[in-house]
Amino acid sequence: MSTAVIAPVNPMAAEGKDTVMTVMRRDRDNFTRLVSDPKNWNVMTRCTGWETRDLDGHMIDVMEGYFKNWDAATAGKEGTALGLPVMGETLNDHALDFRTLPREEALARFKKDAEKLDGILEALTPEQWTGFMVYHPFAGPVPAGFYGTFQIMDYGVHPYDIEYGLGNKLATIDEATAGLILPYSFIFWMYTVDQKVAAGVDTQYGIETEGPWGGKWRVTVKDGKWSSEPEKGNFEGCDALFHFDSAADHVLTFFGRFPGGSATGDPEVIHKVRHLFFSF
Repeated sequence: MSTAVIAPVNPMAAEGKDTVMTVMRRDRDNFTRLVSDPKNWNVMTRCTGWETRDLDGHMIDVMEGYFKNWDAATAGKEGTALGLPVMGETLNDHALDFRTLPREEALARFKKDAEKLDGILEALTPEQWTGFMVYHPFAGPVPAGFYGTFQIMDYGVHPYDIEYGLGNKLATIDEATAGLILPYSFIFWMYTVDQKVAAGVDTQYGIETEGPWGGKWRVTVKDGKWSSEPEKGNFEGCDALFHFDSAADHVLTFFGRFPGGSATGDPEVIHKVRHLFFSF
């Protein structure tokens, strides 16, 4: 993984497109290298129940789902969204379906789809990056530029899953990869609150992430809703504080790879926050 310093950008803004595309292509090359190695094909990864071949199948599944909804958006048609609660189970089933493909066919199909999506993203104008809405199969309509970072979520995190399966239990992800994903963690946290766990929770807690891609945020949980805003003070009145040493630590915790970071404050609040979200 590259250790080159990449300056922070807002991946949701048109000005961030070049950085998003650069990181996406770099991470895709790394992902492709790992899934293309025949020794890795049947290695069990950090993703529960998924071998490396299933990550290849997962990428085929998500990209071809994107293509269908992209065509609908281009034609001016409304799409449909299944909702985030069923995302994990549905993606699991679809990925396993591709086990029926011979290895070389599965790899070729993935690479062809990746090249096609790269071309679609590259062709987006600044106005389309932020303003052309395409239905995500589970999350609903999002700006087209989001799909560049959605690809980074896969190409950046899944190599970690493979490396972990190969025995590197201290694997991590690149800071620019994590930094581009980090803003999306706050969006997904907002919409993945487990209502049973959140029942009766009324609290404020802080998140502090170190490094150039990090920052400080104040989170409010009340009436089953989760919201965040930049922290302007020093977390006065917060019931707990979660501190992450890096954007990578923050993002891998967000994806449930491990309960990273350190936490101080009310033990009950810390426990509730660590179990507040359903998997997707």
